[in-house]
Amino acid sequence: IACCSTIFFLSTVLCPWTWALFLARNIMPPKQPAKGSKTPAKSQKAKPTGSGKAKKKKWSKGKVRDKLNNLVLFDKGTYEKLYKEVPSYKLITPAVVSERLKIRGSLARRACREMVEKGLIKVVSQHHRQVIYTRATKGSD
Repeated sequence: IACCSTIFFLSTVLCPWTWALFLARNIMPPKQPAKGSKTPAKSQKAKPTGSGKAKKKKWSKGKVRDKLNNLVLFDKGTYEKLYKEVPSYKLITPAVVSERLKIRGSLARRACREMVEKGLIKVVSQHHRQVIYTRATKGSD
């Protein structure tokens, strides 16, 4: 009976949230671990079942291309390779020459122009900066 009168008194004097704290601390006894378990109840957590807060999506950095280390000027071996191999290609563009010989595009354009002047390759199509060449056939000139 004394307990009930104390509770009535506290419920009229204290604000509701303080009253809830009082009830949670004083009336309900603390949880005791089960008698058969060796570890305390706090360490026995339920494994996550997939429900819950999802992880935030990470943004990818994009595809990383390796830096090309193409030649700016011809060395002797590359210059010989240019005159030996390029006239035998069916399709010759500055992009193809640049990729196969590992030279800069500007150097490949100049090399193609030089080979046209010498008659080793011929122009098939020229539109703005995209020029397409092919090998010069013997009976064409």
